[in-house]
Amino acid sequence: MAIKKRTTMGQIKRVHIDERQREAGYIMSSHHLHPYFELCFVEHGSCRFLVGDGMYDLSEGDFLLIPPDIIHYTRYLSGPCRRSGIYFRLSDLEEQVIAMLPGGESFFSEMRIFHVPEAYQKQYNELIAAMVLEEQVNDGRTPMILRMQLQVLLLNSSRICVFLRDTPADIHTADRQVLEAARYINEHFRQQISSPEIAAAAGFSPNYLSRKFREAAGIGIHEYLVFVRLRSAALELISTDHSVTEVATNCGFSDSNYFKDAFKKKYGITPREYRNAARE
Repeated sequence: MAIKKRTTMGQIKRVHIDERQREAGYIMSSHHLHPYFELCFVEHGSCRFLVGDGMYDLSEGDFLLIPPDIIHYTRYLSGPCRRSGIYFRLSDLEEQVIAMLPGGESFFSEMRIFHVPEAYQKQYNELIAAMVLEEQVNDGRTPMILRMQLQVLLLNSSRICVFLRDTPADIHTADRQVLEAARYINEHFRQQISSPEIAAAAGFSPNYLSRKFREAAGIGIHEYLVFVRLRSAALELISTDHSVTEVATNCGFSDSNYFKDAFKKKYGITPREYRNAARE
């Protein structure tokens, strides 16, 4: 089997997208690489990506960003799986959009995985469907429209997605149970969830998951839960007129004073000061 194969598309001149439906056991012809970015999105089902020396299991709502000239391969262990591939160059993105992503331009320097919370997945599926339709139209307006749609997708992602390599947890999807625990936290953080509930979602006992999570993430489960809640609270503070107490409650904090202290510890200013600074 060939280890390295370039796609025949060569260097692209605009944003492209394709949507694929694969059944379990579908075999790709070979590993391949190409001189542009590939952004994969799993709309339904699951698949396994082999990127460089790493192996990553993706499921519904997962994005995988593969930089240029990195060997990759996809396996479909259970089906059906529907996923989309968006192909683009860094020059297809405005500087202001790049700056909004974690780390700015450095975000694109390595493979990235990020996850769309369940509540937003329908919105993303609709955006992907609109891009696929535009690819089929393929007229003189298509390059600009696809470019704009991709930037809207990335801007939305910078606001609501969980960046698995950007969180302090540095969570790797190769450890499926730890990722399941992180996903459960991100989907239920607004509720009063407990360690046993998180452990049950991951298929571990609470004590074992606590050790496993810290080993993989370098951070405790409770610390990660607080991080996710604070990140959501920061977004709510600048995007709504909810009171600080309402924001705390909406984001899963039962004690508004604890929320204020934790927020100041993370961001260096109080929630009210954070809101005012964002609106100046």
